[in-house]
Amino acid sequence: MKPRMEYWRVAPGAFKAMSSLETYLHDSGLDQRLLHMIKLRASQINGCAYCIDMHWKDARAAGESEQRLYCLDAWREAPYYTDRERAALEWTEALTNVTDGHVPDAVYDAVRGHFSEKELADLTWAVAAINAWNRVAIAFRSEAGHYKARSERSSGEGLKDASELNSRAAV
Repeated sequence: MKPRMEYWRVAPGAFKAMSSLETYLHDSGLDQRLLHMIKLRASQINGCAYCIDMHWKDARAAGESEQRLYCLDAWREAPYYTDRERAALEWTEALTNVTDGHVPDAVYDAVRGHFSEKELADLTWAVAAINAWNRVAIAFRSEAGHYKARSERSSGEGLKDASELNSRAAV
């Protein structure tokens, strides 16, 4: 598919606002590998090839194992995830699939047992952000396959433009 629009150029203010949220999340204290896992899981649910490609590569660059990434779609049946990660993944799925009946109290209670109030607020912002990025990338057909993880690229390589170097690397 051919990309429809360079949305970051057309609406740079919105791109900058989303990028600022990503900077906040990166510095929030949440584990970066966990952030990549929840972003990857939401992207799988939403079918966003660009974001799946990005977060798979970033997770690997952050030290995540191939085995845990391969089984992410079946995390409930795989033994590779901690209780904290499972709670975060269940929270991610409930928020991403919010039209399936909102977020059940049992899911909230489970995640609340593993995250402080601030951590849960930050986790929720991270899920909201990736869902927004997924929708934008899908709407404008961002092309998967060209992204390079931070550790694999030189300045600006593998990104759409220089502004993406400072922002999407943390998405």
